[in-house]
Order: sequence, then C-alpha cells, then structure tokens
Amino acid sequence: MSQSQLYPVIMAGGSGSRLWPLSRVLYPKQFLCLKGELTMLQATINRLNGVACESPVVICNEQHRFIVAEQLRQLNKLTENIILEPAGRNTAPAIALAALAARRSSPDQDPLMLVLAADHMIDNEAAFRNAVVEAMPFAESGKLVTFGIVPNQPETGYGYIRRGEVCDREADALAFDVAQFVEKPDLATAEGYVSCGEYYWNSGMFLFRAGRYLEELAKYRPDIMQACEQAMAGCDPDLDFVRVDEKAFLACPDESIDYAVMEKTADAVVVPMDAGWSDVGSWSSLWEISQRSEEGNVHHGDVISHGSENSYVYAESGLVTTVGVKDLVVVQTRDAVLIADRHQVQDVKKVVERIKADGRHEHHIHREVYRPWGKYDSIDAGQRYQVKRITVKPGEGLSLQMHHHRAEHWIVVAGTAQVTIDDKVSLLGENESIYIPLGATHCLENPGKIPLELIEVRSGSYLEEDDIVRFQDRYGRV
Repeated sequence: MSQSQLYPVIMAGGSGSRLWPLSRVLYPKQFLCLKGELTMLQATINRLNGVACESPVVICNEQHRFIVAEQLRQLNKLTENIILEPAGRNTAPAIALAALAARRSSPDQDPLMLVLAADHMIDNEAAFRNAVVEAMPFAESGKLVTFGIVPNQPETGYGYIRRGEVCDREADALAFDVAQFVEKPDLATAEGYVSCGEYYWNSGMFLFRAGRYLEELAKYRPDIMQACEQAMAGCDPDLDFVRVDEKAFLACPDESIDYAVMEKTADAVVVPMDAGWSDVGSWSSLWEISQRSEEGNVHHGDVISHGSENSYVYAESGLVTTVGVKDLVVVQTRDAVLIADRHQVQDVKKVVERIKADGRHEHHIHREVYRPWGKYDSIDAGQRYQVKRITVKPGEGLSLQMHHHRAEHWIVVAGTAQVTIDDKVSLLGENESIYIPLGATHCLENPGKIPLELIEVRSGSYLEEDDIVRFQDRYGRV
C-alpha cells in the first residue's frame, strides 16, 4: 500500500426531498438511520475502517453543523474537522475547500484525497476498501480517479461513465481512461449501456492528490479556484468548525466537479467498483436494497401488516398497520404521513413543492429538532401557547438569553436543572417547576450525570424560535 497520507473528505451537503417526510431541509437523508444502527454519514465514516487514513473532513452546510458535530462525536471522530459552507455551491468548490485545507495542514506533502458522499449505501464494504487501495497508485502518479459502479441492471436515475483504453497497470490494479461522461439515459439507452459492458454508473466518488485537483481546477475554472482561495484565506476556526469567508464563497460559481474538471482533464481514469452501491435516491430504491420478508415487505418501527405485499412501511412514533395492500410506501413521522404507490415515489418531490408553495413548514423542519445541547420536541401549540419537551445532555446548557414576546414555565420530569433567572440561581429536581417572566435574562444547564428532561410551556403574543437575544453561549451562537 502507498505510504502517502490519505485524507477522506465526506460531502454532507444537500437537502433533498426524495425521501420526505423523513428527509427535511434541516435534517436531510445523510443524517438519518435508514439501515442498521448508524446514520448514513456515520456508516460512510465507519466504511473507512481498515483503510490507513487520517480523520475524515466533513463538508456541510452551516445550518447542519451541530447535527454533524454530534454524529461525529458519537463515533469519537470530532477533531475540529468540519468545514462549513455558508451556502451550497456544488461539488467543485466544496472539494476545492477541502483540498486547500489538506495542503494547509500538510504543507510539505501533497496528500491524497478520497472524496465520498455522505448519503450512499454500500453492502460489500470489503470490495469498497479494495477498490480504494487499488486506485491509490494511479492517484499517486497524478491521475484523477473516479470510481465507476459495475451496473447490475439498466438504471435511468444515474449518470454513466464510458471507459476507454486500459490505463497503465499498477501491480494487480486495473483502471481505464475515461472516454466519456454521459447524462442520465432513457431506458432503452441504459439497456444498451449495460449489455455492452463498457459503461459504469457514475458514483460521485473520487481519489486524487489535493495539488493535482487544484492544478486542474485552476486550469479549467480559475474563477472557482480564486473564489475558494479567497474564502479559505479568510477562514475562521470556531469550536470544531472551520468557517470560510462568507462573502468570498457566495461569489463562487455553482458547478459540479464533473463539469468543472473531470470532463475536461486529460488525466481522468475510472476504477471499477462492484460493491453493492446505491445512492438511495427514492423510497423504492430503499425498499430494493433492504432485507424483505417472505411477502416482500420492509418494516421499520412499530408495524403490523396483514395480507400485505411488496410494501415499505416506516413508523417513527406509534403503531402503523396495513391490511390487504400491495406495492405501497407508507412513512409516518410525528407531524406527517406519506402514502404512495411504490412505482410512483419519484413524484414525492411534487408534494414537497406543494407544501412549500402553501407556506407550510413540514418540508423544512421536523417536530423534533436537534441542538448542540440536546433536542426539543414540539408537543402541542395553540394561538398563544406552545408546549415542548426539552432534553439537555449531561454537562450541557442553553445560552444566557432573553425573550421580548413570551414567558416560559419549566417543569422538570427527570434529572436536575440549574436555572439562572437574572441574578438568582436555582436547582430543580423531578416534579419541581419554575416560571421565567417575559423579558427576564435566563439560562438552563444540566449539572447532573443523566439527561435532563423537562416540559416547557410558552405563552405570549409571538412564540417562534427567532424571538431570542443571546448574551452568552458556549456554542458560538452569540
């Protein structure tokens, strides 16, 4: 194996709607547990176990930063390794930021970068790792490697890569020059691609030296390169995050790595990967890759089915039952239910567009919301009140804050709360409560060893989350 430093870069941006109602703008699919105990981001990181590499760098949107930090912390992989994008600018700029950061951390080397998406599933992780190892000599020699998925069926939802001549062999590894990148085909064209054996699915995974990528980006898209250099020159470390210069990055063009570099460079090669890969682009694709019962059903959560076939049923809270149905997708969350024909789930995005057009919130945020200190669940709401269940992790606390339009009443149901109101500090145990008047400066902390659970009742003329003035905050939100 190569002795070069290998830096995994995981792109965790994006807020797709194809897996609504589980996937939301503020909680997209890469942060969900769809198979097994790990989220898709965590599974992507664990997939690297057995590959000699540095700690992964994760690139995500500013609004997802605390979700990413918590999921990395759970894996003991949180090492000031999260690059924040002020806004999405596609993959070419995101990878450029990571490449510049890698060069900065290793100024005497030109490290290899393994670029992965956080929202892919791979069944055969050994095959994935073998493909990465086999691709490393090509990347070390200056090639820009993309991984082509060996197709097992005609697929109209993926782009394709047509291979050219065999690249110079490196030991037992095999790579091909890239002859062509192809857009998503119709079914007849896809059938031809699969039967001829010269085409692979475009996985969106890459391996190359950081410096080689930056050289090619500067050659073909100097505008992107310049914007990213300026953004990184003004970067600001903040807790576990690297904040790039917002103004410089917002001026960067929106472009994918395929269009910006890979379709133009003369050094693109494709390494085949046959590892049971899926980008989980719809509920039907998740059904296809999941283990099914004898009746063809996939159940997640508290589900009872009778006389039902070939259906995917997801229950987030409460019992979901089906009787005599077939080919359905049923997804229940705390605030929404999706029922769809499994063969028409591509139109879920049209429902999301309608929700957004109607000025609703179900496309944007879940009822349960994660914060760096824990989470809250919106239990009930009326014209002048809201009820939330708040969970504060041991040793964590909410910011010192004040509200202009609401008062709050907190009731502790588990754990211990340390509450500061103006200059008075109180300790509350189970079944004790406290009132925070409108305009009072206050904060909440969990000094104990177990999670603090409390019920918050808000009352007032305006109850939204943006009615908050922070004076002190351990998470850099002031």
